[in-house]
Amino acid sequence: MNIAITNGLLLMPPAFRGGLNAWSCTDGTPGSATWGSADNGALVPADQDFGTCLEVMKQQTTTSVRFMGETPMIPGVYLRVSARIKAVAGALCSARIAGWAGNGSRGHVTGLVEVGPTVPLTAYGEVVEISAIVGVGSRRGVDMAWGTAPVYGHFGLDLVGANGGAFRIESVRIEDVTAAFIPSLIDWVDVRDYGAKGDGVTNDRAAFVAADNAANGGSILVPEGTFFISGDLGINSRIRFKGTIRTPADTTLSLLQSYDFPTYADAFGSETLGMKKALQALFGYTDHVSLDLCGRRVDLDEPLVISALAPDLTGFSNRRVICNGSIGVTAGTAWDTGKWTSAATYDPAQPLRLSNVANVAAIEVGSRVIGNGVGREVYVNAKDVAARTLTLSQPLHGGAGTRSYAFERYRYLFDFSGVEQISRLNFVDLDLNCEGIASGIMLPPKGDMIALRDCYMTKPRDRGITSIGRGCQDMLVDRCQFLSNEMDLPAQQRNTIAINVNANDVKIRDNRFVRFAHFMVADGGGHIISGNHWFQGDGSGEGLRYAGLVLTQPNVQTTINGNYIDNASIEWTNEHSATPNYTGSEFSFGGLTINGNTCLCSNTAAWFTWLTVKPYGTGHFIHGLTVTSNVFKALYGDIDRIERVDTSIADLNYGNMRNLQFEGNTFNGVRNYVSNPLMLQHNQTSASTTWTLPVIEGLPFKGWAKSVQSVIAETAITNAAGARTDAAPWVQTEIGTTKRQVRLNWPSAVKGRVSIYARMDRPQ
Repeated sequence: MNIAITNGLLLMPPAFRGGLNAWSCTDGTPGSATWGSADNGALVPADQDFGTCLEVMKQQTTTSVRFMGETPMIPGVYLRVSARIKAVAGALCSARIAGWAGNGSRGHVTGLVEVGPTVPLTAYGEVVEISAIVGVGSRRGVDMAWGTAPVYGHFGLDLVGANGGAFRIESVRIEDVTAAFIPSLIDWVDVRDYGAKGDGVTNDRAAFVAADNAANGGSILVPEGTFFISGDLGINSRIRFKGTIRTPADTTLSLLQSYDFPTYADAFGSETLGMKKALQALFGYTDHVSLDLCGRRVDLDEPLVISALAPDLTGFSNRRVICNGSIGVTAGTAWDTGKWTSAATYDPAQPLRLSNVANVAAIEVGSRVIGNGVGREVYVNAKDVAARTLTLSQPLHGGAGTRSYAFERYRYLFDFSGVEQISRLNFVDLDLNCEGIASGIMLPPKGDMIALRDCYMTKPRDRGITSIGRGCQDMLVDRCQFLSNEMDLPAQQRNTIAINVNANDVKIRDNRFVRFAHFMVADGGGHIISGNHWFQGDGSGEGLRYAGLVLTQPNVQTTINGNYIDNASIEWTNEHSATPNYTGSEFSFGGLTINGNTCLCSNTAAWFTWLTVKPYGTGHFIHGLTVTSNVFKALYGDIDRIERVDTSIADLNYGNMRNLQFEGNTFNGVRNYVSNPLMLQHNQTSASTTWTLPVIEGLPFKGWAKSVQSVIAETAITNAAGARTDAAPWVQTEIGTTKRQVRLNWPSAVKGRVSIYARMDRPQ
């Protein structure tokens, strides 16, 4: 049988007995001279070894025999070209298989190896078989690897060397030997079979595309080597990497059936680069929704700066998930904090701008601003180098003026600061192991519904989650644990902060925050903070305790419900205000509900309180605060009270208080029961027309006794002689220098015991 069929194509050339006009004396191209008209070649009808064969008298240094038919070159198919030959007389020479590569335009493809191994003919009458394997892929055993440029070839043999000899050649055979390279039972294709070079220089993109098309439901193998890909590439088949890929920074590789971190790490031979390219695909408007780390740990040697790995990405609002693994850090200079000091001018009329900033080009977006008059967690949101201005995440409370500011740029595992807007991004089931080397996540300037669920944020160097703008709108943090990098330091020496937010409607639920300077600094309103456990406690006796939660917007419309507040407090300020003095055209402190929390402290100073209001300007008051059904418990030393006003900058306007409800709370180890309204008992033992109660300590924030809700006689009201008097007093409030006393005025001198419900506000 001398005909082989591959993919429906005839490969085997006709035998010489069919005529020599099908065989060229040169390269096999149309119009070339044939052996049918050559005077140095003839058919031998009955050779004892070959039967009918071609006898050639060698007259040229290279004497060629080429089939003039076009043998197709098919990606993934390997051909064995062979012939048997013997010397019969004259000078001996050598022989080899040879071919001519043609492209789709019938032109010659140059630069290829077009000859097989040269075999010497050393004896007369000895039958020698010569052969060579030709195919698209450069694989071991392939003598002529032609790549994808040739689409056909003219194959045959060459006699090379001394002239004057006579040689007989059996018919040339061309056979499909693909099975020797790719067993027929496997369901994968090798990119080398479709022209991939793997030399790190040649662009192998077309070969990958061809392999993907040929896989037909199977898989692709990328063998050893470095495969350069330039131009976005999407692979629809499953793919496995033994070699690696190298791409320009802006080339996106989308592995549609193998989109997971381990595959990308194998593809790029680097965990950091693999993670970058996987994220590039995730935000590349591909079909990828979830980047699964498959339980793997990724050790980053530099931050994942999203704007650098996806430079054309300006906004993204489709749901995306990064999940199921661990992100670690390898120490190095890439994690060093950037630090600058510059003079700048602030004008409260432009509350989010620093002007005339010295060295503005050097200051990075995302830097924290530090200096006199700067509240906590103020960041550079944007910059204009030409105008020498910086845009801030929050106003400054220090008033107008030119001052020196420090800027610190922390380094984050995930840094979205350079992308204008990202929404609906989810981090799920991740261990973010910052190792005291890196911070956690820097949010984009804009966005909403970014979520963390069931994650661990361990030892962030400076910050856990940082918002530099409005990218925290509607953020969800659920069932996560944040562990500080400063566990062993007393509270007053800690600097790390787990979360800050600037926008509204954040939900922080069922998390645990351990020993941060603050677990959250929150501007904005509409927050729900529920079911969390945050604490700052340390082992030092009578140690200092600081705010776990800092609210920086006065009218917060926020609910703090069902939390375990442990050796930490809630601090309520207006430090993010360009005009911190109350002007009458704004809401003052209000809209806060604290309900059903367990509040514990131990071994702390007596002045510790769980709720502190700190106005950064004059004239403020509280108009809407509910503190109900909480448990307050002090261990190993009583504390004075549960709440206070920090007057280090300004005090509250107690004359304007309204709508404060402190009711149904439980107190243990607290010297002053605090309630509003507050029930007071007064026992007047001597008859008098005026009964003045002692200074009231139990009204919230030591507020003024502004109103009396009721006066109830608990005993008979009698005169000095003991006769009952049926009379009612009229009430005076805000008595005494502290205005925290109440006076009852009777029509006549009487004595007895009364119960009074006093308030420090006037509900409206």
